[in-house]
Amino acid sequence: MLTEPKGGLAAAGAFSLPEREAVYRAISTRRDVRDEFLPAPLPDDLILRLLAAAHSAPSVGFMQPWNFVLVRAEETRERVWQAFRRANDEAALMFEAEQQAKYRALKLEGIRKAPLSICVTCDRTRGGAVVLGRTHNPQMDVYSTVCAVQNLWLAARAEGVGVGWVSIFHEAEIKAILGIPDHIEIVAWLCLGYVDRLYQQPELAVKGWRQRLPLDELVFEDGWGRSKEKA
Repeated sequence: MLTEPKGGLAAAGAFSLPEREAVYRAISTRRDVRDEFLPAPLPDDLILRLLAAAHSAPSVGFMQPWNFVLVRAEETRERVWQAFRRANDEAALMFEAEQQAKYRALKLEGIRKAPLSICVTCDRTRGGAVVLGRTHNPQMDVYSTVCAVQNLWLAARAEGVGVGWVSIFHEAEIKAILGIPDHIEIVAWLCLGYVDRLYQQPELAVKGWRQRLPLDELVFEDGWGRSKEKA
């Protein structure tokens, strides 16, 4: 039986107005950076703060399934970029003519330009075969790892660090380059570096790829497809 340790609870309440504004500002101005990285290296203490933020993420059953592979070596990043380039060429062919032209026009240079990459992985065996909270949804460990990515991303925004999430690659190639065991799943390849400017709106919206959907079209009340007026 789980027991509540003495002193395990602390007072809770809303943050002050400036603190709340800072949190919402980080959320609303976070961007996926593709090409705006500056070459200056990130200090080790800053990287540690970002990793600590990621490691503070919630995880189902407190299994903490993540690992973070820091990649600074230019040679390694070049090998990863070549793997990305091959997959990116395949991806471009999946779009029709006009969309393909827009896709090819996007500058996706983060792997080469950012001074640091972090490969975020999920160890789905951590915590054993039966994990509290994952008994009926085995994907919860991956979802937990994504929470770690979001934590890192928001902390990075507050620190003036840009982050780009690269997902266009064949996982087996990246595993081979980094020596990642077969049972470990790659969740994200993140490019990190200082930035001195960011798009005011998501880059894909600015460049006409997609626009943000209206929130009121995505919120239902007490059942699928029911708006507040119809509930």
